[in-house]
Amino acid sequence: MLYLMHEARNLMLTPMRMAAEATKLACENPFHPLSYAPNHNVISAGCEMFERTTRSYPKPAFDLPTPERVVWEKPFCRVLAFGEDTTKPKMLLVAPMSGHYATLLRGTVAAFVETHQVFITDWTNAREVPLSEGAFGMSDYIDYCIEIFEALGPDLNVMAVCQPSVPVIAAIARMEEDGNPLAPRSAVLIGGPIDTRRSPTAVNAMAQEKGIRWFEQNCIQSVPHGYRGTGRAVYPGFMQLVGFMSMNPERHAGSHWDMFDHLVAGDGESAEKHRRFYDEYLAVMDLTAEFYIETVEKVFIEHSLPKGELMHRGRVIDLGAIRQCRLMAVEGEKDDITGIGQTQAVLELAANLPAEAKAYHLQSEAGHYGIFNGSRFRAEIVPKIIVFTQDDADRPIVVSRRRGSHAMSHVIRSDRHSHAGHADHRPSEHHWHRGMTANRSGRSINDTGGEMRLLVGKGARAR
Repeated sequence: MLYLMHEARNLMLTPMRMAAEATKLACENPFHPLSYAPNHNVISAGCEMFERTTRSYPKPAFDLPTPERVVWEKPFCRVLAFGEDTTKPKMLLVAPMSGHYATLLRGTVAAFVETHQVFITDWTNAREVPLSEGAFGMSDYIDYCIEIFEALGPDLNVMAVCQPSVPVIAAIARMEEDGNPLAPRSAVLIGGPIDTRRSPTAVNAMAQEKGIRWFEQNCIQSVPHGYRGTGRAVYPGFMQLVGFMSMNPERHAGSHWDMFDHLVAGDGESAEKHRRFYDEYLAVMDLTAEFYIETVEKVFIEHSLPKGELMHRGRVIDLGAIRQCRLMAVEGEKDDITGIGQTQAVLELAANLPAEAKAYHLQSEAGHYGIFNGSRFRAEIVPKIIVFTQDDADRPIVVSRRRGSHAMSHVIRSDRHSHAGHADHRPSEHHWHRGMTANRSGRSINDTGGEMRLLVGKGARAR
């Protein structure tokens, strides 16, 4: 019913949006008398703001200078490659399936296209997938990851941003346990909820407080007629968007008021920045109900993965099976979505992976979004990830950890790097949690010549 009401609202507002657009054009047309009215800028700005705040936003384009192409596709996801095939290291970005489109990682893609052959998962809006294609739950997500890793391997580097960290690491563990020679050679997990019992945030507390039945009763809707996925049970994107914006209502209200002022003042450059941001931010997609509910239950309520209870096709996921894939965890000091230590937990759970194959970085002064996009990400995190995924292991991997005023830097330097393990394994606004919270109310690296040095102090740097 809620989905039908949302669609009815959109239809009823269509004539008013058309009128607002026509009025705006009249105010900007020098041949129309309205353009000479004393307050024509105010009228025009008000019409644009009304139109933008009442319409539905389509899926954005990546719009990167590097051409993109589809290299793998199934009903719920396709994989895009940027640029032609090269000899650069392969990097797969597993985008969150958490309400926003993969284009949210546009800046992340741009940060690596010069150094890597970049691929990204482009998840399909669930309302556009016919019921005949079946369900899509956590196990299906893991299956997709395995198939994608196999299709893009060997020597694939994977980066999971936020929500996909759990299914990605589960897929890697399953592949290594099965001796699959196409398991990724490295994985970087950024702000992922591996163990949400650590430094629990308001998001985590809310999941525990409400329980899974609350989410089933209040967050799941059926796709109405007019879409290919008519009848499919989903967690609607518009509900997720309400959750996104409810986390920081004052900021969003202030941002829209600022845009109104920019339009009235004729500051086109500032207004265009607002348009670009919100064209992306307000474009949302539906999630399948089974995937949403299973993620809330297994990741945020039951903590199945760190407790060794996460199941995939009737088998337990054991991160102790990971012995080859190098792992790096990245967290933000001011991340209020994924608390400090939640992603780092993967390094402890992968108990049989050698210490020299693990890395950790805690980015100072960075929130959730800042650890996969923005200036700090480009300046401080990207160089570390590039080094971590390089074939040339003579370059140091800098892993920094900050707790309060204490700072430590681990510098791992390999004098000799062996890919012996790889030969045995080569045969396919981060916002999930924000939405969940706001809806409260309603291979082995035989590195025998390796050397590890521990540098203590804030001034420590890799040499």
